[in-house]
Amino acid sequence: MKMKLIHSATLMLCLAVVGCSSTGGGNGGARSEVSQAWLDGQETALRSAMAGSSFTVSRTDSALVVTAPADATFNADRPDMLLPRSLQPITTVAKHVGAEEGAGVLIVGHLDNSLNAEAAATLSQSRARAVASIFRLSGLKHDRLQAIGLGDAQPVASNDNAEGRAQNRRVEILVTQQKALPALAAGYRATATKLAAK
Repeated sequence: MKMKLIHSATLMLCLAVVGCSSTGGGNGGARSEVSQAWLDGQETALRSAMAGSSFTVSRTDSALVVTAPADATFNADRPDMLLPRSLQPITTVAKHVGAEEGAGVLIVGHLDNSLNAEAAATLSQSRARAVASIFRLSGLKHDRLQAIGLGDAQPVASNDNAEGRAQNRRVEILVTQQKALPALAAGYRATATKLAAK
């Protein structure tokens, strides 16, 4: 119990210092750089593109967040392998971003707390890279694409029940302007660095 409290306090401190949230990551610099009019146009297109899929779209000040629920996206027997049915929505987002000059993507893998920290970090990174590979196949260059695994550091629901754990197992595809991508990624990388130091 004491360790859980320490973990929670450390995570809260990280979120406060870095300014990262479960859907935003990043920092104030990234938010101030992103055109809200640009996000408006991207949001309409992405919501339309994801209609009917298991993926959802939300918005922060600095990015649009397309969330892929892991249980519907990855193979249960090979947890870092994409399911065939998940390829279409990921490819749709990849093609959309690729056609948008000046767009960038940060892909962030998340897990629940059922694995130890090292295994969670490894699997979340592998899942982020699996999704990123679809963007690379669609022609997105390295300067417009980054992938990070955060293990269980940013839950969006309680890990005390199966429903909450399922929500926490996800990959977030953050679509932003390329100029804001380094600052957005830096916020998440700071969280990843803190995790690795534990």
